[in-house]
Amino acid sequence: MSLPLGLLLGALSLLVMLPAAQHLRSLQDGERAQATLHTAGSCMAGHCQVKFEVGGRTVIADLPVGSGGGKQSVGASLAVRYQADDPQVAAREEDVGGGGAAVLAALSGGAALLFLTVAAVAAVFLARQRGSEA
Repeated sequence: MSLPLGLLLGALSLLVMLPAAQHLRSLQDGERAQATLHTAGSCMAGHCQVKFEVGGRTVIADLPVGSGGGKQSVGASLAVRYQADDPQVAAREEDVGGGGAAVLAALSGGAALLFLTVAAVAAVFLARQRGSEA
């Protein structure tokens, strides 16, 4: 049981959270806009949307995985950074450092190492026990 859980947590860390942290950091130099929270949900999992104006048109953008702000209610005002060539790619200004996603990557990576270590110790213990019985 420890091995599959360790592999799953390792995959979460390497394939989801680290790229999310890099994506958030890539928006540090993006254009700044004042936005409102359009759809609330689990922002850390990427289920929030913000609404803001760019060049006279209204844009509704999904906040990326690793975003904070899940405790804010719909209509809350917040600052966002977005890519000038694609305003659909946006993140809360507080998140563009990538810190929240990086912390989750480190936590899930550490948990993965713990579960993989437990699996390795159990395998060694079982191999020794089988050797002593023979």
